[in-house]
Amino acid sequence: MIDTLQARLDEVEAHAAHQDKAVDDLNAVILDQREELDRLTRRVNVMLTRLEALEAAAPGPEVTKPPHY
Repeated sequence: MIDTLQARLDEVEAHAAHQDKAVDDLNAVILDQREELDRLTRRVNVMLTRLEALEAAAPGPEVTKPPHY
């Protein structure tokens, strides 16, 4: 009886250890993805700033009266 309980306890502990490892691995992936997301967000912001500068420097459309006036 005690051997059976010990075996079950060992199995539960091994299972918990595997789950802890899986959680740690997933946490590492999440941290990597967060860093990548931050990097991409910075790049998009730089591109938006450049686009806004180009739009501000570009000449606007020529205002002409439609032909029916």
